[in-house]
Amino acid sequence: MKGGRKLDPEERVLWGKVAKSTRALPGRMKDILENEEQEAKLQAGGEAKAVAPAPKAVAAAELPAVKPRQPSGFHYPLERPTKRKLAKGRLEIEARLDLHGLYQDEAHDLLLHFLQRAHMRGLRHVLVITGKGSSMGSEGVLRRAVPLWFSKSDFRFLISSYEWAARNHGGEGAMYVRLARGHHGERT
Repeated sequence: MKGGRKLDPEERVLWGKVAKSTRALPGRMKDILENEEQEAKLQAGGEAKAVAPAPKAVAAAELPAVKPRQPSGFHYPLERPTKRKLAKGRLEIEARLDLHGLYQDEAHDLLLHFLQRAHMRGLRHVLVITGKGSSMGSEGVLRRAVPLWFSKSDFRFLISSYEWAARNHGGEGAMYVRLARGHHGERT
């Protein structure tokens, strides 16, 4: 740490565990490797040095692959106050997509591209209109399919939560979707 106090061995171990659960910033991988070495020494009964060892020149090919977190595929429903604000228009629905009249494969591709673009633009709340279905006694095909698609790997990282819309926005034939916060682009 520059300009701050030195971490004691227990804090370094804890920091190493935190660092393992995240993706390293460019140029910071060597710090993580040093923390892992010190953690291994502590666990082996050895004492960690107060001064970090000199950094080794490590080729990019020798660095271990950093695995991104794997989302669970489960999305929580919108919080009640958020849904209420969306329904009453106090929280803006920043984009809408109507999937009426599309076949499943067309709807899937269109929805995926729509959500990717919205995520890249930094949008937070969108409305996806699936329709309720036109057959007697049947919920629509898209109404059933869209929530299933949201748990697939293509959509999982894009979506934070979703909930059926309020009656004035389509009720059971539309969904409020909260997009995950992204660092991909600026809002336009």
